Amino acid sequence: MSWLGAGIGAGIGMVFGGPIGAALGAWIGSSFGSGLRNVGNAAKLNRDGAQAVFIVTLFSMLAKMAKADGQVSKAEVDLIDDFIRNNLRLGAEERAEAIRIFQNAKSDSYSIYDYAQQYRQLVRNQAMREVVYRLLFAVAHADGQLHRAEEEILRKIPSYLGLHESIFAAMAAEFGQRNSGSAISLEQHYAVLGCSPDVTDRELKLAYRRKAAEFHPDKIASKGLPEEFLRHAEDQMKSVTVAYETIVAARKRSATSETA
Repeated sequence: MSWLGAGIGAGIGMVFGGPIGAALGAWIGSSFGSGLRNVGNAAKLNRDGAQAVFIVTLFSMLAKMAKADGQVSKAEVDLIDDFIRNNLRLGAEERAEAIRIFQNAKSDSYSIYDYAQQYRQLVRNQAMREVVYRLLFAVAHADGQLHRAEEEILRKIPSYLGLHESIFAAMAAEFGQRNSGSAISLEQHYAVLGCSPDVTDRELKLAYRRKAAEFHPDKIASKGLPEEFLRHAEDQMKSVTVAYETIVAARKRSATSETA
């Protein structure tokens, strides 16, 4: 089923207001006017509904990211289009739908933080919200550098998405390392796992298992992540595994040096 078909199917029994409701309505050509009931939790979103909400939220937020400096330039539109084609590898129909959502959001009255805050309310699964954040980071770094307006958004938006502030440092280290070849610090690996360096070995393992379970492809797909985006969830899973293995190795080296 195409995204549009899923969106229409989700819209039959799941309508709500706010920026995402308005964007979903513009996307599927429906009128989600005032007076519609609010959907307050993810339990009322089936898989198709969660998928439609994810798609609308992501591409609306990308439009706001592109507009962060006051206007959307042709270079920024080309960058987003290149990201859609080459990083997400979307087909012609899905690409057209993504662009439609992007164009609609460029002129609406909501901010990127409005979208993030409502998405947090609708989608309780933290892994899904982290995927949205990772994709924002990926687009911001698509041209090989992080601009000031983009950095400001990426620093502020975790609190609106309900993510720990340390995620900015973790993502900045990962994407910066890709571009510069510099090593990621041990502290940043702890940030990937969402824990501090003073945790016990048992607590560290529990943090790793919890993160690994959240980003298992089957689990995150069941929460509404379209298959075209699973590669980015897998990237997050790899980051979690590398972080854990690096920390464990560092702790073993430290223990060996102390006993030597």
